[in-house]
Amino acid sequence: MANAATILHADLDAFYASVEQLLSPSLRGKPVAVGGGVVLAASYEAKAFGVRGGMPGRQARELCPQLIFVGGHFQEYQRLGDAAIKVIGDFTPLVERISIDEAFADVAGCTHLFGSPPEIARAIRQRVRAELGLPISVGVARTKHLAKIASQVAKPDGLVVVDPDTELEFLHHLPVELMWGVGPVTRARLAKIGVLTIGQLAKLPGQSLERLLGPADGEKLAALAWNRDPRQIRSHRRARSAGAQSAIGRKPAEARVIRSTLLHLADRIATRLRAKSRPGRTVTVRVRFADLRSVTRSVTLDTPIFATVILTELAEGLVRAILAEYPHEKTISLLAISVSHLEEHWDLELELPLGLRDEARRPGSRIGMARWAADCAVDKIRNRFGRDVIGYGSAALGLSRSVPDEFRKLAEKDL
Repeated sequence: MANAATILHADLDAFYASVEQLLSPSLRGKPVAVGGGVVLAASYEAKAFGVRGGMPGRQARELCPQLIFVGGHFQEYQRLGDAAIKVIGDFTPLVERISIDEAFADVAGCTHLFGSPPEIARAIRQRVRAELGLPISVGVARTKHLAKIASQVAKPDGLVVVDPDTELEFLHHLPVELMWGVGPVTRARLAKIGVLTIGQLAKLPGQSLERLLGPADGEKLAALAWNRDPRQIRSHRRARSAGAQSAIGRKPAEARVIRSTLLHLADRIATRLRAKSRPGRTVTVRVRFADLRSVTRSVTLDTPIFATVILTELAEGLVRAILAEYPHEKTISLLAISVSHLEEHWDLELELPLGLRDEARRPGSRIGMARWAADCAVDKIRNRFGRDVIGYGSAALGLSRSVPDEFRKLAEKDL
């Protein structure tokens, strides 16, 4: 079976909007958007007018005056997403969930029970539709990358099986933005040199691609363009980092905006890390300017951290360093923090008061211990009474959040 198409990628179609149409039959066949100030998700009827996730609500209404906004049923998203993944798990234990509404599966070992991979894919689609009332698209291929592309081609509510003998014929005529890792910025860079299809990318000399995108990204995309993807299904994958980002529109690069946003992001990340006792050593920030250009900076620590204020201060220092390097940039549109190099097993070690400059940011120092104790108290209050009853200073009083935290949590991977 090594050269057979046994990898499935299943993806629920316009998931959040489809759930809203399922819960309210009156919305079926109508353009629906989840959200308000910003579009969190859109139905296919709304997408036909150009409405997309992440779009400001005002712009979405201009494109589609009859657009219906709904607030979102986050518990239902989680319940139905889990149920769909369970259906896939009824056919094979080799399931790798990559988000709330999509997963890979390797069915090589269960064809004697349930039939060929295409037959299994059809059975999954039928069961999800019959039991949950939701549309799901499935791609079947020999590699994970190609299976994911096939499921995108299959949308909406379809099935595409890629024959191993015609993989490159199928792949090379498709637009380059279907590739894993090609976002708007990379797509624009490739378009500038006339690369619009995966086939055109495959024919680029390796050195040209690496000069354009960097050695790592260039090498990765070159391999994927020829369907060289050795990755296997990992059914029990834990996240190796925890991150959060906030698109803030066009805001001045001022301390008030930056600290409020970073404290909110650090609070979300550090709460997750503490819940799993997995502090991290590397802190990375990303700043996106008004022209959509992004800059990242990181620092690796001697001691792992998961205290909210410590993480905020480290992130704030990195952002200030970025802004110092780009003094002419006065407007920012996005801030992001991630923590990586997470510890698997960790015990807090106390430190003697040595008067070090960074003592307040050392978890085992007197100040670090006090910050950790405050975090633990906040966690206990939230666990009992809800997250909104208590917050951290300017994060609680600062900028309004156009994307609810409940929605963001749906995308968080298990630590």
